[in-house]
Amino acid sequence: MARPIEVLVLNQIAPAGLKRLPPERYLVVRESDRPEVILVRSADLHAMTIPDSVLAIGRAGAGTNNIPVAAMSKRGVPVFNAPGANANAVKELVLAGMLIAARNLVPAVEFTRALRGDDETLARRVEEEKKRFAGFELPGHTLGVIGLGKIGSLVADAAIRLGMHVLGYDPEITVEAAWSLPAQVRKAHSLDEVLRASHFVTLHVPLNGATRGLLNAGNLTGLRAGAILLNFSREGIVDESAVLAGLEAHRPKAYVTDFPTARLAGHPGVIALPHLGASTREAEENSARMVVEQVLDYLEHGNIRNAVNFPDVVMPREAPYRVAIANANVPNMLGQISTAMARAGLNIHNMLNKSKGEMAYTLVDVDSPVSPDTAAAIRRIDGVLGVRYLPLEA
Repeated sequence: MARPIEVLVLNQIAPAGLKRLPPERYLVVRESDRPEVILVRSADLHAMTIPDSVLAIGRAGAGTNNIPVAAMSKRGVPVFNAPGANANAVKELVLAGMLIAARNLVPAVEFTRALRGDDETLARRVEEEKKRFAGFELPGHTLGVIGLGKIGSLVADAAIRLGMHVLGYDPEITVEAAWSLPAQVRKAHSLDEVLRASHFVTLHVPLNGATRGLLNAGNLTGLRAGAILLNFSREGIVDESAVLAGLEAHRPKAYVTDFPTARLAGHPGVIALPHLGASTREAEENSARMVVEQVLDYLEHGNIRNAVNFPDVVMPREAPYRVAIANANVPNMLGQISTAMARAGLNIHNMLNKSKGEMAYTLVDVDSPVSPDTAAAIRRIDGVLGVRYLPLEA
């Protein structure tokens, strides 16, 4: 009997996800020199040496900044994440942030917490001071949503149900995301249009080279006076210096963020939360289940869903013998793979190849067993990064 596959868990991954790993085939460990899988939440994989035994990395969440994705791509190792699994949790926190800011709840709570005296004294002070905390209601105001993926779409839908107008901006929107977007969302043609027109602006984009400093000194001056800016996406998407300068001019009036820093701490215009976006039991369980199921499907059938560095490749089994090949996206790769299989007398039953940037991935189902020599011949093809033979168990 083959030894179980070692799954190294570096953070607290919800048991609801880990239970998806069949115990007769997978061994969950907290320490290992030669794991085949790494499951992680926030642990910094840049700071560790990832063994060459690793076949896949699963991030129980959306962001993968803590994982050396480029280095894993060069090794043909997919990095899976769980986009959308925490979407409802983030949506609810965005709505809470809007209400907290609109109704001045933070200073109001601080005021009542500091009250001292008997009931009569407190009642008098409350009546005298409550007008300082008067806010406004959400219906009729405009919410600008920057980034219309799963979270942005849910936020837009919830805001519409609350009676708000929604202005959406996402030049990279996918067809799938566009289909799921509420019809009442009005399309903005530029970031500046959103900033000028919105009473609230919320960010829901990934952090990458194109989005780092997306809101900065150059465009925050165009923000509507008195607007409220919400960042539950990633810290680096907003230029902190520009926000602090903007707060002095009420552009924005308030900055609600899930990413507290030393510079933001204590500023009266900042409402900072301790990275609570995905901190619900439901979100943690959804993320764990989603990423474990994706890793399992990859290990056992070669299918790829939601790998940040690989294309989505899903092919139903039509033959008992499957070869999964990770390769550089270069010309004539399929021809060389087919030639190697033909020389071995293998009949290709089905084949699927897709690419994503510099990475490509190929699944091949054949009608007879694949020998170690044939797998080695494919592995020797220039540009092939990894080959796995995945026969169905009898």
